[in-house]
Amino acid sequence: MARVLPILIVLALTVYCAVEVAQADSWSVRVMPKWLWAFIVICLPVVGSLAWLIFGRPRGNDPLPYRTPPDDDPDFLRRY
Repeated sequence: MARVLPILIVLALTVYCAVEVAQADSWSVRVMPKWLWAFIVICLPVVGSLAWLIFGRPRGNDPLPYRTPPDDDPDFLRRY
């Protein structure tokens, strides 16, 4: 079991990061294009996954590049 556990951890990390890359919006991915992140995460499981988590993952507090006004919000409509 001790020999299998590191392999399972690497596999789980790679699958988690690959799914996260696939679900990320293209405009919010940092440093490299989304397709290149997917290639690196899959081809270099440990290094690519750690690089994604540190450098490529979208930040939670990044502003949206565009915002559409909420047409059905009366407070918003009163302000503008």
